[in-house]
Amino acid sequence: MNILGISALYHDSAACLIRDGEIIAAAQEERFSRRKGDARLPRHAIGYCLEAGEVGKSDLDLVVFYDKPLTKLTRLLSTYTQVAPRGLKSFLMAIPVWLKEKGWVAYEIERHLAGLGYDRPKDFQLAEHHHSHAASAFFPSPYEEAAIITVDGVGEWTTTAIGVGEGNQMRLLFEHKFPHSLGMLYSAFTYFTGFRVNSGEYKLMGLAPYGEPTYVDQIKENLISIREDGSFRLNLDYFGYLDGLTMTNDRFGDLFGGPRRHPEADITQREMDLARSIQTVTEEIMMKIARYARAVTGKRYLCMAGGVALNCVSNGKLLRSGIFDDIWIQPAAGDAGGAQGAALYSWYHILKNPRKADNKHDFVRGSQLGPSFPRDQIRTFLDENNLPYEELEIPDRNRRIAEAIVDEKVIGLCQGRMEFGPRALGNRSILADARSPKMQSFLNLATKFRESFRPFAPIVLEEDAHEYFEAITKSPYMLMVDQVRPERCIKSSLDRSAADMREWVNEPRSDVPAITHVDYSARIQTVDEERSPDLYDILKQFKGLTGSSVLVNTSFNVRSEPIVCTPEDAYVCFMRTGIDMLILDNFVLLKPEQPEWQEEEDWRENFAID
Repeated sequence: MNILGISALYHDSAACLIRDGEIIAAAQEERFSRRKGDARLPRHAIGYCLEAGEVGKSDLDLVVFYDKPLTKLTRLLSTYTQVAPRGLKSFLMAIPVWLKEKGWVAYEIERHLAGLGYDRPKDFQLAEHHHSHAASAFFPSPYEEAAIITVDGVGEWTTTAIGVGEGNQMRLLFEHKFPHSLGMLYSAFTYFTGFRVNSGEYKLMGLAPYGEPTYVDQIKENLISIREDGSFRLNLDYFGYLDGLTMTNDRFGDLFGGPRRHPEADITQREMDLARSIQTVTEEIMMKIARYARAVTGKRYLCMAGGVALNCVSNGKLLRSGIFDDIWIQPAAGDAGGAQGAALYSWYHILKNPRKADNKHDFVRGSQLGPSFPRDQIRTFLDENNLPYEELEIPDRNRRIAEAIVDEKVIGLCQGRMEFGPRALGNRSILADARSPKMQSFLNLATKFRESFRPFAPIVLEEDAHEYFEAITKSPYMLMVDQVRPERCIKSSLDRSAADMREWVNEPRSDVPAITHVDYSARIQTVDEERSPDLYDILKQFKGLTGSSVLVNTSFNVRSEPIVCTPEDAYVCFMRTGIDMLILDNFVLLKPEQPEWQEEEDWRENFAID
């Protein structure tokens, strides 16, 4: 039975194909369209999934959309009614979109499938937004039964949910409703500190360690009341998302000393302290929700999804708290993963198909669910464009990569199937030496063209993780933050009250300085041979040369662009940046040997700081 799950029309649209419960393919539309966060109907992703699954024109049994558009429209109309006459401008912008597109999603999907040559699906279903999130977390998890927490901005009405999964069934026990939303609260601070909502939350999280939690009391006294069970209420007088086109209003600015930071302005101590303060509040709420979920479900394991589940600092603290024996987080925890969850929800919960779990292995195939490219196709691309390369067997290629990294070269790695979700996990990655004191600054400024304060994540051999990090020994999807072991750290000599942020960034903090954040933390990806044999071998080769089994791993893209998908995408990024060596499967390309790169315009001018 072929089930196509689709998420679309808000942000991070995606498609996923499930066959008899097995995840065959999944991808975000942005990777094909090259439009970051693309919210449009995932036409390219749908086509990819059906092609990857070799689905015949009459073999598509069921299409499931990840939320219920008319229920969401009801929420919008109800909200506008409550705040009228305020919000008229927002109303006049939103409703035409609903009448033209969002309210007709089933028709638009069927029309697109017909354009691809497919018969009308045998059935079409709508799942609720947080059911899709919960299903994406529980059903592919390793656990036979588990508590479920989903937290995001908003679905139809739900913003936070606690549920339970058992076998092939799941149910939500408690739901928190709009407009009271932890995701909205975090996004309000994202907006106020000058970053873009729905993509800048990572930046706010990365900025937090530079600040102090000086605004925590102000947040709790004015913006949010928090109960012991993790439920909360926002003081809506300070927010603009109900009746305006911005996340915050003038009262919010008055509370925190003036208007929001302009995206191009320097980051000040205020922004650092605001980031730290809202991160602290978020962690407190998530800890309370988790304790309550454990108490009401009695389950030993926890599954998580929703945009807030991508807050890896909070995730790491939650795991180390011991509230649950273990935690599994959907690698595509945001709305993209809703496509996967919607399909799985129908297969298991609605159709009641059997499900097996061993409490050890998940079922997302290392999140390597996107397209791969045959060697013949890559060779044709290189030859037709007269691009110099060397073709090596994979073991020799891995050795060459390790040797280049020892020489402080930056490697662009495009191999195998593209990852599903926001993290590059070794198939669309940039690799570099974590021991290099200059590497963080170089990668940020000369390769990624992004803010200098942003940290880089380590990849480490799973069996060696305990030698570098304090508590977390298994984190295959780069969704947990842990502390670097104290014996590896270097005590800071800077006066934080007087030091410039650039001094903080460039000060070595451990013997793996490129991946050690200013608070001595790191967002960890552990690498095992079963999920990622080639990446595992690169790390083993590097360890054999240096004794170190840690590398920098960052996504293969530049600021404001999606992660690369095709060999062509990878080559363009390679030539535009400070990457020294490009790996396209078993083909090795060196920057000095390539033809001179010509740009028709300065492409970086089009990249606003988001």
